[in-house]
Amino acid sequence: MLSISFRADRPSDAQSLALPIAKGEAVEGHVPAEIGAVAAAAAANFTGDPGAIVELHASVDNAVRRILLVGIGADRAAAKAGSALVARLLTSGEKRLVVDVTGIESAQRADFAAALAQAAMLRSWRFDIYRTKLPAKQKPTLESVEIVVGDALAATEAAWTPLKAVAEGAAFTRTLVAEPANILYPESFVERCQELAALGVEIEVLDEAAMRELGMGALLGVSQGSEREARLLCMKWDGTGGTAEPVAFVGKGVTFDTGGISLKPGPGMEDMKWDMGGAGAVAGTMKALATRKAKAHIIAVCGLVENMPDGKAQRPGDVVTSGSGQTIEILNTDAEGRLVLCDAIWWVQQKYHPKTIIDLATLTGAMIISLGHEHGGIFSNDDGLADQILAAGRAVDEKLWRMPMGEVYDKLIDSPIADMKNIGPREGGSITAAQFIARFVDEGVKWAHLDIAGMVWAAKPGTMWEKGATGYGVRLLDQWVKDVLEG
Repeated sequence: MLSISFRADRPSDAQSLALPIAKGEAVEGHVPAEIGAVAAAAAANFTGDPGAIVELHASVDNAVRRILLVGIGADRAAAKAGSALVARLLTSGEKRLVVDVTGIESAQRADFAAALAQAAMLRSWRFDIYRTKLPAKQKPTLESVEIVVGDALAATEAAWTPLKAVAEGAAFTRTLVAEPANILYPESFVERCQELAALGVEIEVLDEAAMRELGMGALLGVSQGSEREARLLCMKWDGTGGTAEPVAFVGKGVTFDTGGISLKPGPGMEDMKWDMGGAGAVAGTMKALATRKAKAHIIAVCGLVENMPDGKAQRPGDVVTSGSGQTIEILNTDAEGRLVLCDAIWWVQQKYHPKTIIDLATLTGAMIISLGHEHGGIFSNDDGLADQILAAGRAVDEKLWRMPMGEVYDKLIDSPIADMKNIGPREGGSITAAQFIARFVDEGVKWAHLDIAGMVWAAKPGTMWEKGATGYGVRLLDQWVKDVLEG
C-alpha cells in the first residue's frame, strides 16, 4: 500500500499537487495566486462535488506541477477526496502526490487529513501477487502521498495512528479473502493469523481431534468431505488489563464452498473462495484492535472448514449432533455456514461466557436477493445492540439493514425427526438461517448476526476499494468497539 506522511509545509520541488475545494467555494480563493486564473477557467463546470476532479498543469513555486482540484462537497467529504485522487493517479506514472489541506478550518483539519489518508491507503490496495505479465499501463506507480497540514501536524499524526491501524486490519482481511483456496485453507488461515501474536493477541487452536472430543458434530460434519482438516481458531485481546468482561466476535470461515453433496452450479463457483469473509473480517478486526491498543476485551473465534463433495461427505438426510447436544437434520449440505457458526458460538459461550456476541458470515444468497450489494443484513435479539451496530455502520459507510425475526419464522426449521433442520422453505431464507443460529445463543446473551454475503466482494470499485475484496466488517466492528466499549 501507499506510504503516507504528513508535513507542516508544502515541498518546493516538482510533484503533483492536490487542493481540496468545498462545494460552492470560489476556486480562486483556495489555490495559489499563480494558477488562480488558469484554475478558474479550467474549473468552469467544477462545483466541488465530493470526489470530482479537475486536472491541469501550471507553474507553482518555480516548478511545473500537475494540479488537481478535488471536490469535498459541503460536508468536507475527506474519504471521497482521498479515494478519487488515488484512483486517478495510481497507474498514471506519477510516483508522488502532495495534498495541501491547509485551506480546511484548523479545528477540522487533523481529522480531515487523517480520514483522507485512510481512504487513500485503502483505495490503493491491490492483489497482484499471481500476475506475472501485468501490462505496464496497469502497474501501480504512485508510491507516496504527503499531506500538508500546517500547524496541525501533531494533532493529525495523533488522529492518523488509529485510522492507520484499521486500514492495516482491513488490508489483512482483503488479502485473506482474495487468496485462492489452494493457498488459503483452514490450516494456512491459522498460520496467517499467527503474526497477530507479535501484537499481543493470544492464539488458541483446536484441531479436529479436540473438536471431536467436545462433540462438535455440526462443524465437523461440514468438514468431513474434505482432505483439509477443520480448525477452530480463537484470538484473544484484552486491552483493559482484565477489568472488563469479554465480548465475542465469531466468524464463518468456509475457505471454499462447493456446496458439498448438494453441489453448487459450476459457473461462478470460483467466487466461493470468499465464503470465509466473516472469519476474514474478524481476523482483520483483531489486527486493527491490537495494533491501536484498543481498551477492549475481545474473544474472536473463527470456525474454519472446507465444504467438499466426497465419499465421506455428509449427505442430505443425515442427522448430526452439535456441541450443545441439539440434533440437526441436514436437508441441504450447502446450508453449511450455520452449522459452523452454531458450534463456534456454543464453544465460546462454554469457555468464556460473553454477555454479547456478534457473528459475521457470508451466510445466504437470499441476503443478496433481499438487499443487493448495498447493505448487509443484521438480525438481533436485542434492540439496543442492533441500534449500536447500525449506527457504527452508518459512521463508516459499511451499511446494514435490520431484518425481522420471530416465532413464526422459528417454527419453519422444526424437523420431524430431530430438534431442527438446517434449512426452512425457500421464502425468508436469510431469516430462517438467523433463527437457526439463535437456537444456540444462551438465554440472557445479547446477540447480533450480520449476514454480509453481498458485501465482502465487489464487482465494481467503491470509495474505499478497487474491484474485488472489500474488507467489509473491519471498520464497522472497530467503530462499534470505539463507540460502545471504549466510549
